[in-house]
Parts: sequence; structure tokens; C-alpha cells
Amino acid sequence: MKNTLLGSIYLALASSIWGGMYVVVKMVVSVIPPLELVWMRYLVAIVALLIIGLITQQKWRIEKRYVLIIITIGVIGNAISIVAQETGTMLSSAQMGAIITSSTPAFMVIFARLLLKERLTLKKGISVCLATIGVFLIVGVGHMDLSSKLGGISLLIAALTWALMSVLVKRVPSDYSQIVLTTYSILVALIVLTPFVLPRLHAINMSQLTHPTIWGGLLYLGIVSTAGGFILWNRGLQMLNASSGGVFFFFQPVVGTLLGWLMLGEKIGVTFWIGSILILIGVLFVIIEKK
Repeated sequence: MKNTLLGSIYLALASSIWGGMYVVVKMVVSVIPPLELVWMRYLVAIVALLIIGLITQQKWRIEKRYVLIIITIGVIGNAISIVAQETGTMLSSAQMGAIITSSTPAFMVIFARLLLKERLTLKKGISVCLATIGVFLIVGVGHMDLSSKLGGISLLIAALTWALMSVLVKRVPSDYSQIVLTTYSILVALIVLTPFVLPRLHAINMSQLTHPTIWGGLLYLGIVSTAGGFILWNRGLQMLNASSGGVFFFFQPVVGTLLGWLMLGEKIGVTFWIGSILILIGVLFVIIEKK
């Protein structure tokens, strides 16, 4: 029960951090295109992770049998999923992004069943259903912009690949440090993205990068959202079933909508609070579920 509660806190914190990321991405992506933005945030994240790893004296050795899994996690989760997510965020509305993102836990339940043979319990099913309904109430289904189909497809790819990555993390033993696992997977993504990014860097107006909003956003995305968020998410997944852990992903649209209300003056109605309550009930089903 202690591990379940602690893992729940890690996952909730990671998802909440990523909820704030949408506001930051919307500001920064106007200056730095999605692909280059992902590459830059990973450069910042790698530096932060290496410093943390050296201070905490991490053991960087990985057994050969887990190398391929970590490479797969880096390519699928840290490269394809994040580029698709930020591209979709740029092309589509926040409402569409939140709705499609809400499909991630459902995909995690499916992948966990197929790859990890996790049992699909009634409580898991109810928790995913309640949280999904909650997200639909928060974002409002009727306000989707049909002209953003390309962004919607990109976000669906992001949801699928993130769900697959989150399940693959469970294949790596929990005694491996999440700092080491996160560093290696991000390094893989950085290597994969570099050949595509370097020829395009000249198109970015470097003078705009000196603006506090832009470099501050990059630091948030690299240190807080990437280094911190990924470590918390991977650690939380090691302490819960993959299918159960996915429910905490629903905190992302809740926090994103709430921050939009607090920081940007966006209006939210009573359906936001009803939806949030349903999501919290769904999360409670996971926390109280006996192993």
C-alpha cells in the first residue's frame, strides 16, 4: 500500500508538471519549431541529468539484455511521441489536444494486457471510464475544430507511442536508477533527432532566444518537464501496474485547464469541476486497489 501511494504521488506530480507544459509550449513554439524545440529541451535535460547523476554518484552500467529496451523507449517515447505531441499542440486546439491525450491510459491498459499480461480488473476499467468522461466534460466535445485534423492525427500518434513507452518501462527492473534510465533514453532520442535538426537550426532567429520568456520556457521544458517529469513518471510506473498508472495521465489536461484559468484568464464552467471530481474518483480507485 505504501508503494502504491508513493507511486501515485510521483505519477500525479509528473502529469501535473506536463499540464503546465502546454502553456509553455504554446509560447515557445511560436519562435522555435516543434522538432528543434524537442532537441533543445533534451540538450538542457541531458546537462541537468548528468549533473544530478554525478552528484548522486549513479552507477551507469546497464546489462546488455536491457539495452535494446532502453533504445526502444528513447525512440518511441522520447523522440516520436514528444515530437508528435508538440506538433499536435501547435496545429490543433487545446481542447482537441486534451481529448486525444485522454486516450493514453486506455491504450496503456491494452498494451499492458498484451505485453505484460496484466489482468484487466473491473476497478481499472471503471477508473479509466470515469477519468475519460471527466476529461470530456472539462474540455467540451462540441468545441473541437474540424480543420485541425492534422494536429489531431499527430496527437493520436503521441498518445499511442507514449502509452507503449510507459508499458515498456515496466520491462526494465525497478532496481535500476530512474536517473540513469531517463538519461540514456533521452540521449537515444537526442542522437536520433540530431541529423534532422542540425540542417534546420539556421532558420531560427537566434536573437529571439535571448528573450526571458523563450529561454525561461526552454529551462522549464528541459529541467522541470523533461528531466524531473520523466524521472517521476518512470519511477511511479515501477511502483504500480502500468494499466493502473495510466489513469494519472488525466491530471495533465486538468492542470493545463486550471493554469489557463489562473494565468491566462480563460473561463471555465461548472463542468470543469464535475470532470475534475470524476477524474479524482477514478484515481482513488487505483490507489485503493489491493495488489
